[in-house]
Amino acid sequence: MKQPNFRLDNQTVVITGASKGIGRGIATILAKAGATTILCSRNLKMLTEVEEEIKNDKGKAHSFQMDVASVESINHTFKQISDRFHKIDVLINNAGLGCNHSALDVTESDWDEMMNVNLKGLFFCSKEAAKSMIKNNYGRIINLSSQASLVGIKDHSVYCASKGGVNLLTKVLALEWANKGITVNAIAPTFTYTSGTAERLDDAKYLKNVLDRIPVGKVAGIDDIASAILYLTSSSSSMVTGSILTIDGGWTAQ
Repeated sequence: MKQPNFRLDNQTVVITGASKGIGRGIATILAKAGATTILCSRNLKMLTEVEEEIKNDKGKAHSFQMDVASVESINHTFKQISDRFHKIDVLINNAGLGCNHSALDVTESDWDEMMNVNLKGLFFCSKEAAKSMIKNNYGRIINLSSQASLVGIKDHSVYCASKGGVNLLTKVLALEWANKGITVNAIAPTFTYTSGTAERLDDAKYLKNVLDRIPVGKVAGIDDIASAILYLTSSSSSMVTGSILTIDGGWTAQ
């Protein structure tokens, strides 16, 4: 029986939305595991800060400006990555948007903006990464979904719809690419404490409302998300594909 191995030495890992929050944490953890991290975001200045932080910790990182809402930008960036590194072993589709609107207040632009990032961008990033992975008969794609893909949450109609789409897209791509050495999985976190959610989660009333629905009695940390992704990116997860891993403290078990 083999000892599980979670090292990512010699692995080229592309992470979208890597300039802050969960994406930044994922990049840091995977770099510590030996990966060459390819950091992608619209905000190049923030990306280079993450890159320097990883390099100062003796990790490997490279920054590429990319807008996942633009297929042209996706295609251009992935060509640059492939030309420079000659392979993509792992793709983490982390870039995403959230919103908090009553369904009656949702505009067409609200809908289009969220679907362009959360679903269309994720699909076309996966497509471009898969082209490289197929050449090497190996790849790992991990999509950031949400507990909101599995249960309804008031005032999150478009978000829930986009993340539900992520789950089914994950399953279909897993089936299409399983015989090409590629696994495709998603993780579905609960509320996670980041700089972007701090304003809401630091509000005692809001936090209580959230914790009342999480049986373990706490929100997730970025390390909870990154640890799950480390497993799914590793060679030890070769039999896992088409799965949606909930990291929700029991929210969706109710």
